[in-house]
Amino acid sequence: MTTETAVPRRSSLPPGRDSFWHLVRAEWTKFRTVRGWVIATLVTIVAITAFVFVASNVSSSCVGPGGPSACPAQPTGPGGVPVIDAFYFAHQPVTGSGTITAQLTSLTGQVEVGQPGNDAPQMAPGLAPWSKAGIIIKASTSVGSVYAAMMVTGSNGVRMQWDYVNDTPGLGKGAAAAGGASASAPRWLRLVRDGGTITGYDSADGTHWSLVGTAALPGLTSTVQAGLFAAGSFYDSNSCTYDSDFCTRATGVFRHIGLSWPATGWTGTNVGGPDSGVPAPGTLRQDAGEVTVAGFGDIGPAAGNAYGGNGLSLQRALAGTFFGMIPLIVVAAMFITAEYRRRLIWVSLTAVPRRGRLLAAKAVVIGAVGFVAGLVAAALALAVGLPLLRRAGPLAWPVSLLTEARMVAGTGALLAVAAVLALAIGTIMRRSASAVAIAIVVIIVPYMFSFGPLAGRQAQGSGPGGGGGWPLQITPAAALSVQQAVPQFHQLVALYSLNAGYYPLAPWAGLAVECAWAAVALALAFFLLRRRDA
Repeated sequence: MTTETAVPRRSSLPPGRDSFWHLVRAEWTKFRTVRGWVIATLVTIVAITAFVFVASNVSSSCVGPGGPSACPAQPTGPGGVPVIDAFYFAHQPVTGSGTITAQLTSLTGQVEVGQPGNDAPQMAPGLAPWSKAGIIIKASTSVGSVYAAMMVTGSNGVRMQWDYVNDTPGLGKGAAAAGGASASAPRWLRLVRDGGTITGYDSADGTHWSLVGTAALPGLTSTVQAGLFAAGSFYDSNSCTYDSDFCTRATGVFRHIGLSWPATGWTGTNVGGPDSGVPAPGTLRQDAGEVTVAGFGDIGPAAGNAYGGNGLSLQRALAGTFFGMIPLIVVAAMFITAEYRRRLIWVSLTAVPRRGRLLAAKAVVIGAVGFVAGLVAAALALAVGLPLLRRAGPLAWPVSLLTEARMVAGTGALLAVAAVLALAIGTIMRRSASAVAIAIVVIIVPYMFSFGPLAGRQAQGSGPGGGGGWPLQITPAAALSVQQAVPQFHQLVALYSLNAGYYPLAPWAGLAVECAWAAVALALAFFLLRRRDA
């Protein structure tokens, strides 16, 4: 009886020339010597960069009773961020460091239910989740001035907010955590100013205090305005039949108000004035040691459709990514299918029997090509698009250099992973036409569906998540979220739509979804390459 011993196949390459990086170099040589593939990669860069001229060919306009017109200037706060600063403020001037304390014994609200054309809004009882009343220290009554506030909200508990974009919750439990206040369960609020720093506290009994947060306000002047406020919150809803998005009113009742500064008496001011969009002015009532403040409006960031100026997102400069990916997908799929079509794959597999290394080398090359193409295209598109968009209208939100760097690097990563995914699909299908078609359906088509009714409704209300629905949550198109240039705020009830540049996933979470697709596709491609192409 004889036995046969299997002899493993060895690489036909000379010793020292079958290392992985030598294999990567060989695959790169294959790529750069095919003129059509190089041209297609350049087309990707040109398509993404050139489309910025189309995307920036827009203008901001608002629709009023007389038709489209120029939008009013959006108020801005510290750092130039667009803000909502329209609320009722009972205040008095104070100078230097000191403390303001108040007990909130009631927080109630009303929701507007009247019809357009009424002389005054018709109200029904109702308290919006982010309706608020509390104490505030503000540099002045001017719109956009720096501030810090302690407040009780409709259903989001005790909060400290400052400079429009910052929000931190109190540590209260039970009713305090749920929001609201009543005579049987009042909330005590305190703000302590020490130079340019303001610290907020809350308490259930006025004796035992809990630290909520500390805010550094560099722009705070020596003399500021301190007092009580109420705001119904921005509320984007079909129930707002009056011509205003501020269709809720909050009413706060305060007792045991104490100031360490000399008291000069309360002055009531509608911050923002008659042009702020509130449907009716606020009110101030003082009676037997009790002060009642009621007001519409809100104080916070102007994001989503709360941005009255309809500003343009910087992300529009990268709108050509959608089209630029197509030639790259074609090249990535053909990087492997061309060898199947010409039957050169057998030569490659004979030279490199370790098939995983061959597939990995191709993935490294095509991924690197996609990353560099995306990096160059995104950098050029932002450099060209930023001045063009600013010429067309104000940006919806100021963009930091760190955000721009994430958009550029993210676009490179997006294209790199898309190219690797297309390569894996090409390995699985082995035919160019079917591989390209499937790759486009998987990567490109979901983005188109995200604008349709099958995607589900756009995200509205508080909490994370923007527009686009499920196609931009579970498909490779989710990676486009790395280009988002506008922030979302849980404390602002607004419509965060895909048209305005909002995605349902955080930037890197969306890219992770695409990476997961590519990893699964590569694993399947490797399995089939070993089993089927033996």
